[in-house]
Amino acid sequence: MRAAVFVEKHQPLVVEELAPVDPGPRDLVVRVTASGVCHSDLSIVNGTLPGGPQILGHEGTGIVEEVGSEVRHVAVGDRVIGTFIPACGICWFCLHDQSNLCEEAFPVMFTPRAHRDDGTELTTFCGLGTFSDYMTVSEISVVKVESDLPDEQLALLGCAVTTGVGAALNTAHVEPGSSVAVVGCGGVGQSVIQGARIAGAAIIVAIDPVAGKRDAALSLGATHVVDPSADDTVQAVRDLTGGRGADYSFEAIGLDATLRQAFAVSRRGGATIAVGVHQVGTDVTIPSYALVLEERRILGTVYGSSQVRRELPRLLEFAEDGRLDLASMVTRTVPLDDVNEAFRAMQAGEVIRSVIV
Repeated sequence: MRAAVFVEKHQPLVVEELAPVDPGPRDLVVRVTASGVCHSDLSIVNGTLPGGPQILGHEGTGIVEEVGSEVRHVAVGDRVIGTFIPACGICWFCLHDQSNLCEEAFPVMFTPRAHRDDGTELTTFCGLGTFSDYMTVSEISVVKVESDLPDEQLALLGCAVTTGVGAALNTAHVEPGSSVAVVGCGGVGQSVIQGARIAGAAIIVAIDPVAGKRDAALSLGATHVVDPSADDTVQAVRDLTGGRGADYSFEAIGLDATLRQAFAVSRRGGATIAVGVHQVGTDVTIPSYALVLEERRILGTVYGSSQVRRELPRLLEFAEDGRLDLASMVTRTVPLDDVNEAFRAMQAGEVIRSVIV
C-alpha cells in the first residue's frame, strides 16, 4: 500500500510504500477513492495536536475489498464513508445518543495498521488514515452509504460537512428567522453556513479575511460578509442585527483570539459555538460579566454532535435534493503525491477543500 506518512513535526509528509498489518476479525480493508485534506491533519504536522509517526487523513470514502470473519454490517463491494470518531453502538455515550463521544475512539486510534521498511510501527490518524490507496479500519469506523454522488463530494461527509452542518443543526439548534455569524470560512465554516441556511436563519454573516472565502460563503448561503482585517467586526454584526449581535456565533478556526471575537459578536442571551480545535493546553479568557449577567452561552462541539449512522443518511438526502451543495466546496482534486502542496494551498487560503483522488 502507498500512503502519506507523518514522520516529524514541521516536516513534509513522506509518500511511500508500507506493509499493512493483517486485518482482525472485526476489521475491513477499504480501497480509498477520495480523501479530503482537512486542517486537522495539518494540526498534527505543525504540533497543534500531539502525535507520533502515523498515516494521516481522516475524511474519506472508499469501497470495501475485504472483511473480517466477525464483520456483520458491511460486505465486500459496499461503498462506505470513514468516520473519524467511531460509533460502537454499545458504550455509555452511544447508548445515550452521543456516539460522537464514543469510548472506543482512543483504542481504535492507537491500533497499529502498517509498518515502514525500517520496521517503524504506524497507527492511523483517527483510526482511518485516508491519505493512502488502501486502509484497514474497524467496522465501527465506517458507515455504509448508497449514493450516486461523486467520490470527491462524498468524502467531505467524513469530517467537514458533518462537523459544520451538525454544529448548526444539532449543537446550536439554529432556529428559523434567527441571526448567525461564522468566524472562519474554510471547509468547516462553509458547512456551518450551509447548516444555518438549511435551518432557515434569516441573517448569516460570514467573517473571513480571505476574499475568495467570503465570495464562496455568499454562494453557499451567507447573506452578508465581513472582512475582519478591514472592518470593525463587532460593530458590523451589530449593525446587521438591530444593534444586538448574533443569536448564534460560530468559531471555526481554533484560536483564542477568534473564539473571543465570536463571543463578542453574539447578543445578550445568545450562544457561541466553539467548532475549531485549539492547540492542546490552550486556555481561553472570556469576560465573566457578559457570560453571567448577559446570560451568554458557550458550547463546545465535536463532529457536529452527530449520531453518524443517523446523520450521514440525512446529509446525503440534503445533498441529493439540492439543499446541501457539496460540489462548490471542492476547489481542486489532486493525486496523493501532491498532499504537501494541498497543505500549502490550504494554509495560503487558496482553497475551500482539496481532495485527493
